[in-house]
Amino acid sequence: MTDTILLKQRRHWIFDMDGTLTVSAHDFEQMRKRLGLAPQIPILEALAAMPRAQAAPLWDALNEMEFYYAGKATIMSGALELLENLRLGGRQLGILTRNTMPVVEQTLKACGIDHFFPFEHILDRDACAPKPSPAGIEHLLRLWQAEASDTVMVGDYLFDLEAGRGAGVATIHLDSGRQADWSEYTDIRVQGLGEIIDYL
Repeated sequence: MTDTILLKQRRHWIFDMDGTLTVSAHDFEQMRKRLGLAPQIPILEALAAMPRAQAAPLWDALNEMEFYYAGKATIMSGALELLENLRLGGRQLGILTRNTMPVVEQTLKACGIDHFFPFEHILDRDACAPKPSPAGIEHLLRLWQAEASDTVMVGDYLFDLEAGRGAGVATIHLDSGRQADWSEYTDIRVQGLGEIIDYL
């Protein structure tokens, strides 16, 4: 586990959005069904592997569905308190998501937390290779002129943790009910965002 004193000193914090900062309204299995995909298959990777002509209308359908669900998102318990605490502590805040920017903006606005994140500190799936690639984290590190040893990635899914581990930053797994064991990629595991404040 990452030394909590070192975690307390880390100045750069990157968050996943859906399922981490926000309670996602997405019905992913219904989305896969509408897209003609097999259950549990990663949607972005499945569409990316298709011929462009076949995938194009499916990307459009995916964007439409994601934007619809974005307006139904609610803020995750403890998110506002954590973000306020980090901002008061002078931390830089960023978001790395597999969504598109219009969906991100709609979601953050619906949850009332858009003011925490400068536009240039939000990376969507079109800005870089999507998670589990560490490319987005590495981009933010360059933008912030930050070291991986001074950075934290917070997420609720394996891809978030894999991206963080790949970039060499500390990882916090928000296990809000999935009860998955991704300890190989996790430094700290919490059941609520409010728990993270205890490490600050």
